[in-house]
Amino acid sequence: MPDFDPSYGYSLDQLLRIMPPLPPDDFASFWEERYRRALALDPRQRLRPCGWPHPDFECCDLYYRSTDDFDIRGWALIPKHQPVERGVIVGHGYGGREGPDFHLPIPNAVLLFPCFRGLSRSRRWPISDNPAYHVLHDIDRKDRYILGGCVEDLWLAVSALLALFPGVEGRVGYLGISFGGGIGALAMPWDGRIRRAHFNVPSFGDHPLRLKLPTWGSAAAVQNYQRDHDGHVLETLRYYDAAVAARYIRAPAHVAAALADPVVAPPGQFSIYNALAGEKRLFVLDWGHADYPDKAMQENALIAELGEFFGNL
Repeated sequence: MPDFDPSYGYSLDQLLRIMPPLPPDDFASFWEERYRRALALDPRQRLRPCGWPHPDFECCDLYYRSTDDFDIRGWALIPKHQPVERGVIVGHGYGGREGPDFHLPIPNAVLLFPCFRGLSRSRRWPISDNPAYHVLHDIDRKDRYILGGCVEDLWLAVSALLALFPGVEGRVGYLGISFGGGIGALAMPWDGRIRRAHFNVPSFGDHPLRLKLPTWGSAAAVQNYQRDHDGHVLETLRYYDAAVAARYIRAPAHVAAALADPVVAPPGQFSIYNALAGEKRLFVLDWGHADYPDKAMQENALIAELGEFFGNL
């Protein structure tokens, strides 16, 4: 257990009243211009059978090219016994990804599991795959910060998906957990091709508050960096705040947010949910990034809810 209160003293009612930070004046134009440039790129997507036997899916290795000529790798699952009617991209946490998830309850869906730049299958020098260093990569350069590249990796994943399976256009979804949830919230407002999304204990919400709360994980690394570099980190992070970005999301979004979490502080998670301006649904978890008595029961209930949510994709 951590040596601090991972609920930070917030009740559910208090969490639901947290307001997100205000955006910089050029927040929308900053991201819209990046999206415009990313959308113009050819992802040069490829699938190659990876030889993993599964009764329901053809399992493939996924390759595509993102911005900065970054080679992104991952996996794809193609249904064997159902027509492909929708496409879903699945983001990972800061622990990376060692393979695809076979349990997602989304029928008739091709699933892409890209590894964001610098992590797991998309490792590349000089980016560290250690979250404590990855989260600091180019943090002093607003236009080059690593999180922006990861957002572009998601946009190019959508481009690759639509090039491989053009029939899913208009029926593209996204699921992201922790790191991947925050990246999804940053990416989704500008990409109308993503029609609904789920963010599970999403990170990068409400940086001004997040930097003040004791925590483990990547947020602690950013706090240490801020302390050692004269506190200027928010000059970059205010453009990479998932709660600020959530103000601009209009497509339906489903959020699983935790009442206690030692890695991604709950006030940041709820700040993202509270900021959502369109149709939204909330699933409250007892804990995030931890084992607890009702974890399996809550995860099963969440999976069932996601089946219904993405069934409308």
